[in-house]
Amino acid sequence: MKIFEKSESEVRSYVRSFPTIFTKTKGYKMWDKAGNEYIDFFSGAGALNYGHNNDHMKQKLIDYITNDGITHSLDMASAAKADFLEKFQEIILKPRDLDYKIMFPGPTGTNTVESALKLARKVTGRTDVISFTNGFHGMTIGSLSVTGNAMKRKGAGIPLQNVVTMPYDNYVDDQSSVDYLERFLEDSGSGVDIPAAIILETVQGEGGINAASFEWIKKIENVCKRWGILLIVDDVQAGVGRTGTFFSFEPAGIKPDIVCMSKSISGYGLPFAITLIRPEIDQFAPGEHNGTFRGNNHAFVTATAALDYWTDDKLENSVKQKSQTIMTFLHKMVENYPELQGEVRGRGFMVGIASDVDGLANKIAAKAFENGLIMETSGPNDEVFKLFPPLTIDDEGLTKGLAIIEQSIKDVIKQPVTN
Repeated sequence: MKIFEKSESEVRSYVRSFPTIFTKTKGYKMWDKAGNEYIDFFSGAGALNYGHNNDHMKQKLIDYITNDGITHSLDMASAAKADFLEKFQEIILKPRDLDYKIMFPGPTGTNTVESALKLARKVTGRTDVISFTNGFHGMTIGSLSVTGNAMKRKGAGIPLQNVVTMPYDNYVDDQSSVDYLERFLEDSGSGVDIPAAIILETVQGEGGINAASFEWIKKIENVCKRWGILLIVDDVQAGVGRTGTFFSFEPAGIKPDIVCMSKSISGYGLPFAITLIRPEIDQFAPGEHNGTFRGNNHAFVTATAALDYWTDDKLENSVKQKSQTIMTFLHKMVENYPELQGEVRGRGFMVGIASDVDGLANKIAAKAFENGLIMETSGPNDEVFKLFPPLTIDDEGLTKGLAIIEQSIKDVIKQPVTN
């Protein structure tokens, strides 16, 4: 590990939480240089929903490379891009009665958010955007401006402007945050101008696994329609089945104006992002927003192969079934170990336990790593240890992983309460 301490920037993060050199991965398992095996309940922070080195995608990519398929093409036409566009329309959009143009803004999550904010301001002619407490949307200046975390915002080094932060669902007890928001829009003396857009995550990942109710999400959409505000859903982490459906907003019955996607949209962990845009607001001039690596053809290949998982409801049903197992387990942990002072949060395979005990979530995550399982914490104070297994994990892997988490809780708490 000395080479990382000597040569890599101090900004490195995950290598500090998981201090070992990984050499091999497959499915839900990772191995390090010493031969230790780990169960992965991290999934690349949601970028590996189909697990590591998925055989179906890997073979498609190998075939493409060995046949000298084009790698880099900016936004020129390529066969790999055409295949993705056609398949995404047929398998994902049409069955859900969704009509979007597909933009390739650049390879990462923050790229798709930046393009969404920029487009919303262009289309409406307005400057402000409403975001929500504990939201996380990326680390470049535009996406950082709509992010709530104080430490990350401070890293910008300049004032982050033209954004109004409103309370997320259940941020304030016994108060309707939608009514609160709309009051600001109605009152000409509130100091809040009608914004270009409202941006939200249906489940806040980095912000603490806060899951908004479907009713709240629907009300936000109604506010947007009433005031002519564009609704942007950031589905970078919560999408591609992570919450149980391909798009996290499906159960709420809404149709956002713009949808931001990255992470697992490539299927294989390759850099890839898309911005879905309602056709009426697809108003960028050619080249008005661009990027050198928006034509990542290797990612087109694996993303197209990944869509095979969505030709039927097998994967979706498996996620729903296993998510019930996970939720039952988490509630049992909170009940059996009151020392956690825990609260179960999230939806689908995007869940965790928030602990009111300072530092306890970090200790449990660290102990889990010692015991052979990888998971991270989230929330403004890292108060949530979160479970992000790959969607394709089998029953054996899930059972083993949950057992390691319980053992880690026991190891940290020492004296569990038994029923």
